Amino acid sequence: MEVILAQHAGFCFGVERAVEQVYEQAATGKPIYTYGPIIHNEEVVKDLAQKGVRVIESVSELAQIKEGTIVIRSHGVARKVCELIKERGLECVDATCPFVKRIHNIVEKESEAGKRVVIIGNAGHPEVEGIMGWAKTDTTVIGTFEEAQKFIYNPGEELCIVSQTTFNYNKFQDMVEIFREKGYNGSVVNTICNATEVRQTEARKIAAKVDVMIVIGGNHSSNTRKLYEICRQECVNTYFIQTLDDLHLDLPKSVRLVGITAGASTPNNIIEEVQNYVRVNF
Repeated sequence: MEVILAQHAGFCFGVERAVEQVYEQAATGKPIYTYGPIIHNEEVVKDLAQKGVRVIESVSELAQIKEGTIVIRSHGVARKVCELIKERGLECVDATCPFVKRIHNIVEKESEAGKRVVIIGNAGHPEVEGIMGWAKTDTTVIGTFEEAQKFIYNPGEELCIVSQTTFNYNKFQDMVEIFREKGYNGSVVNTICNATEVRQTEARKIAAKVDVMIVIGGNHSSNTRKLYEICRQECVNTYFIQTLDDLHLDLPKSVRLVGITAGASTPNNIIEEVQNYVRVNF
């Protein structure tokens, strides 16, 4: 059996940077907190917890912290969180992905100019929540074609349309086309991370030619979920797993080609474990 491992699998630049920063802070021995899980991977979060890193889940929890270092997760946070950290006199390490920070800057600038912000992404996702927190005008989150079709804005109202960095690239383009058909007034900025686009394109190509596709990533990882959806469209035998423990394959002898990809929050050691297991056992 042949195994094809995606070249662009595992930690992306922003995630690797964030993880390195929090591990560096954990080594100082000071009280360390992350605002939300540093990345959407339970194995990494568990390991950090064993090193004393605690996760803060809300502004109310943050308000109770009297000393220590707050590491802002790779997904970024709203402006009010940054302001509260400063008000509390806490040390802040900003591990926000630079590509997410770029969206914050765009949204802040465009909303100051009076534009209504439209975020194409998943409502409730921490990255999207953070982006919303930098807008100074009304903000709308749209994640489906139906929501795009139903969207209503005032005549003459200017829009600024951006995207969650990990959104499906093709879906984003199709949804923007819906706005064009509506004759929107304003600007569209494709803020999908280039690494996301490359990863999705590669995963689609691999899934289209293999008998079985394995997608590795955290259960709460948006970019991994999208990889799974893309691969599932091309290969009906697509499996979404978090670790090797989740892999329960009973492959027929006719299977000759297996593809493997992984989300941007998946450590290399987990990818290697899965790859080696498939090579040895099948």
